[in-house]
Amino acid sequence: MNQSPLPRLSVDIVSDVMCPWCIIGWLKFETVMAQFAGRLDFRVQWHPFELNPDMPREGEDAASHVMRKYGITAEQSRANSGKMAGVAAELGFAFNRGPDFRMRNSFDAHRLLSWAGAFEEPEQVESTGVQTALKLALFRAHFTDNRDVSDHDVLADVAASVGLDAARARAILASEEFAEMVRVEEAYWADQNITGVPAFILGGRMLVPGAQDPEVFIRVIERKVLADAA
Repeated sequence: MNQSPLPRLSVDIVSDVMCPWCIIGWLKFETVMAQFAGRLDFRVQWHPFELNPDMPREGEDAASHVMRKYGITAEQSRANSGKMAGVAAELGFAFNRGPDFRMRNSFDAHRLLSWAGAFEEPEQVESTGVQTALKLALFRAHFTDNRDVSDHDVLADVAASVGLDAARARAILASEEFAEMVRVEEAYWADQNITGVPAFILGGRMLVPGAQDPEVFIRVIERKVLADAA
């Protein structure tokens, strides 16, 4: 006797590769998906958001950027970075911010993520596919390995590391392919009042903002998804 298919829950994540809380939020959400294994069929898709759309190609010293943008002192900046690094470490992710760590322009990274998203299959067995693999590889390249993820050679290399065609990646980056798609998506989410990231949209209608603890997601899913499906 065939088992009934599990209820499917779409998970749209609006985020930026430059956002430390975005990788932290994802790592927390992974534990949520594990919590509902055998009860829900998750489908994850990532969407673009640029924290600093005007960031120049050469980037900016991260500490100086944070102090200028948020009006905080160097001591406060170090404390905030230390807190984030500690949270990430508890979740198994390393923030290796050295003295030369820089914020980067993320638009081209988003173009490759849009390309990778086109490989996702609606009926795939897994909750995530190559787009998620690329997103996580970009997070590691930026925060752990201190690589310049605005550099086209770096981006092509990261794409190849998750099984994507490096030559095709370079051709996309050398053109304007997927640029309009990224801009349209960014405008769409801005129209949905997404002003900060990460933002998780569950089932196309339930917004969970920020890097919330797993209990928050679990409560929303129990009360708004599984209860409605019962």
